[in-house]
Amino acid sequence: MKKSTVLGLSSGCLVSLLVFTISITCLCPLAAMVGSISSTLLGDSVARIMTPILCPAGSTGEIITFATTILDGYNNTTPSTGYEMQCVDAAGMVVRDPNPDYAFYWIGILAAGSLILSIVLGLVLAAPVGVFIARIRKKNNNHPNLVEIKD
Repeated sequence: MKKSTVLGLSSGCLVSLLVFTISITCLCPLAAMVGSISSTLLGDSVARIMTPILCPAGSTGEIITFATTILDGYNNTTPSTGYEMQCVDAAGMVVRDPNPDYAFYWIGILAAGSLILSIVLGLVLAAPVGVFIARIRKKNNNHPNLVEIKD
């Protein structure tokens, strides 16, 4: 292989890795935040999405809430609201016990989506970012104020 081809491939891989790293450090925490907020505020919508994954056939998921307590930073009990998903059949019988795991699966699905999106961004944006970096480097190397000293 030519030296320029090897250099181009290696710099393209580095730029792709750089874009992936920057995007995953932004998107993954964002997915966790959106997942945790949406699993409580939009619980019924999340339950509809998670029903085929977590509930047996012929049942639907529903979110139940209940009063509970948590410990604060000073070990004082503080009132809180608990959220769990249970699966109910057509007769109204609970076929899967209430469980908060729907939120963990939901956050995991969003995190996996952010990983896939970061991979796609790393591959798609590698060329434009590489061109942008090359232009910046070319501008910085062509300073009219610099005087070349010859021996």
